[in-house]
Amino acid sequence: MRTTHLTHVAIVVALLAVAGAACAQQPSPDPLGDILFPPELVMQHQQEIGLTEEQRRYIIAEIGNAQQKATDVQWKLQREVEQMAAILKHDPVDEAVMVTQLDRVLALERDMKRIQLTLVARIKNRLTPEQRARLRELKSAAPK
Repeated sequence: MRTTHLTHVAIVVALLAVAGAACAQQPSPDPLGDILFPPELVMQHQQEIGLTEEQRRYIIAEIGNAQQKATDVQWKLQREVEQMAAILKHDPVDEAVMVTQLDRVLALERDMKRIQLTLVARIKNRLTPEQRARLRELKSAAPK
């Protein structure tokens, strides 16, 4: 029950952030989506792009490393979100304490994004120009 409440608090905070951003600007296409390749896409089309055994082993190892790091960050993030929920329960909310806690949460979210972006950059760097071109073709042909 407690986890459900914390999940709801986290969702509300996230929705508020998204709503604020949506009001401030019009949605734009993902500038990174066209130039990076998710690991799932590479592995799904490994034969079509001619992925070598060495490339496959490298990508699998990098995915494993990223998953291990991401799991650690996720545990820390959950703990910090729980602490944020506890801070927000107070009436009135101590804004200075809340902002400090928010900085901790945002730092962990930044770490998570760094892990993800580093992974896809490493995968892209391991692919040949021909493999990258073929993946772009496959992405553009995929239903949206």
